[in-house]
Amino acid sequence: MPNSRETRDHRHDLRRVVITGVGLVTPLGTGVSDVWENVISGSSGIGPITRFDASRHATRIAAEVKGFDPLRFVDRKEIRKMDPFIQYAIGAAVLAAEDAGIPPDLLAGERCGVYVGSGIGGIGTIEEYHKILLEKGPDRISPFFLIATIINEASGRISIRFKSRGPNSASVTACASGAHAVGDAFRIIQHGLADRMIAGGAEAPITPLSVAGFCAMKALSERNDDPGRASRPFDKTRDGFVIGEGAGICLLEELGAAVRRGARIYAEVVGYGMTGDAYHPAAPAEDGDGAVRAMQAALDDAGVPPADVQYINAHGTSTPLNDRIETAAIKKVFGSQAVRLAVSSTKSMTGHALGAAGGIETAITALAIRNQTMPPTANYEVPDPDCDLDYVPGRARSAEIVYALSNSFGFGGTNATLLLRRCDG
Repeated sequence: MPNSRETRDHRHDLRRVVITGVGLVTPLGTGVSDVWENVISGSSGIGPITRFDASRHATRIAAEVKGFDPLRFVDRKEIRKMDPFIQYAIGAAVLAAEDAGIPPDLLAGERCGVYVGSGIGGIGTIEEYHKILLEKGPDRISPFFLIATIINEASGRISIRFKSRGPNSASVTACASGAHAVGDAFRIIQHGLADRMIAGGAEAPITPLSVAGFCAMKALSERNDDPGRASRPFDKTRDGFVIGEGAGICLLEELGAAVRRGARIYAEVVGYGMTGDAYHPAAPAEDGDGAVRAMQAALDDAGVPPADVQYINAHGTSTPLNDRIETAAIKKVFGSQAVRLAVSSTKSMTGHALGAAGGIETAITALAIRNQTMPPTANYEVPDPDCDLDYVPGRARSAEIVYALSNSFGFGGTNATLLLRRCDG
């Protein structure tokens, strides 16, 4: 382990990274203002599934993106060449660039890169073409099938859109994909490999096969008659997560570059932790070890003591296991300080967008810092003795937020935590 002086010297050599633009395509709306207004009002984006006939599924509710017009972001002739997850990613990236007010020439060239993750990618298009294969034969498969479905095409298409020729990659780490993408992009700028990165996650998993698979795992809420109250993280009556979709993209910039162009800064990214549970393909480690080490690594990366953190945007899936174990992990990291923390899960409103969740929630955490407002946990009504922290129940809360964590944990035992700070210069 490095000693404290070595750690300080190492951080001194790294460049500072800030979030200057946010793009959101979510069940709560498209764009910053609509999404933020719905988040702080505790609105729900969950309703009956309309993407397909779900009458035979045990779960018939989801958090669908509504009112998204891909033609605003994608040429008509290109739409069929992209699964909706790619369309969402491009839309969120364009919105992030617009939100940042950045000139196009600063996104072009070798000093701007793209890093966008997804957990499942183009599963809807795969299902569609599998049906065509079975019913009409292999000659009816489109030559654009593969490029419409593979996960790195989200990053690739965004880079083409902006002519960004810097580092280009995609994280595929289940529900931590978006957070890993932002964290890895943060590292790329820190180390001088780019000055700007377009980073986050995108997902479009509300399909017959995907929903059936999660139903088979008994992972989804079956509160079909009350969809708006189905996602209830940390509540004793929670019975599973609600599948969601969308994209969350952040424009990250090196601090000096952002200041020189007079950019508005939402927050500074100061810490990133990533760990593995090495425990189970789908369940979190019972002792929360991976989550504990991810949060601690993010704090250590920034040299920030736990007592300095005011808010955590939790992974908070509304599953019996995750919420109990994440609560225990937070207590282990923060000790006696845990009772003073505000912890909320915005999945109570957006549903769980899988690989997009980390991107969406990093963006929401940055907005929380900018607006000095802690989002609520909707539907928290019945306290659970195993979940006994301050979950900001029901209503948003105005409060000072200097440091905030965002947690994302995924199948396979993969964990990511980002630490954001209010940027005062």
